[in-house]
Amino acid sequence: MKIFFNSSMPRSGSTLMQNILGNNPNIYATPTSAVLDMLNASKRVYTTSPTMKAQDEKDMKSAFLMYSRFALEGYFHGLTDKPYIIDKCRGWAINMPYLNSFYPNPKIICLVRDLRDILASMEKNYRKHPDKWDISLDPENPAGTTVAERVSMWMNAQSKPVGDTLNKLKEVIFRDSKIDEKICFVRFEDLCSRPEVVMKGVYGYLGLPYHEIDYKNIQQVTFEDDKFHGRYGDHKISPEIKPVQSQARELLGDSICKQLYERNRWYFEYFNYK
Repeated sequence: MKIFFNSSMPRSGSTLMQNILGNNPNIYATPTSAVLDMLNASKRVYTTSPTMKAQDEKDMKSAFLMYSRFALEGYFHGLTDKPYIIDKCRGWAINMPYLNSFYPNPKIICLVRDLRDILASMEKNYRKHPDKWDISLDPENPAGTTVAERVSMWMNAQSKPVGDTLNKLKEVIFRDSKIDEKICFVRFEDLCSRPEVVMKGVYGYLGLPYHEIDYKNIQQVTFEDDKFHGRYGDHKISPEIKPVQSQARELLGDSICKQLYERNRWYFEYFNYK
């Protein structure tokens, strides 16, 4: 069994990528996964447990890393007998040092998208449910009543899913000058406009033979109940891949789009967004 990882920006096609790869009969593609959460819970016990601390530190480290490896592999052995796994979780990239300590040289795919369109997609989903009270935006005060306020909250470094993920992606990129050799970055726009070309590159990065599928008739193979993800949950794919037109200026306005660019210039320049 070989395990790969999908650690992407929100609203950037991670579910689409899972289903493209999952259309390969040799690949088991997960929906949003909690296996990293389980490993991190174990890491917390390993770090804080008095019974762990009372034993030889070197032995406990060796045992814990082996536990992590077999826990990860055992989880998927319980789900499938397919030879390849692609696990979807935003946390894999920022946890790459831990992952690498027990699963050397992991292959991580990271989908990105024009940040203005990520926020526009969030705003679009927000507007689909005008009847819903959004506690993620307004836990105490009547805030988040304007587009600018909502964008500001979504972009807060502690706010999930956008600000927190963006902040962690920045850390991943700037702490390792050779990150492009370790993570396969895929622009959502490129995937939608040239799916075959992009996927041949993804398969090459994974070290697998390219599996041809009909990009006009993708079968959905991952399923999630979006009511558990709140009003922004949207894990259904269109069977046909086609170019997506930007709605950022329509939904956010020119001023907000300009501010997003100026305040996050590193992202736009690194991923070549104008």
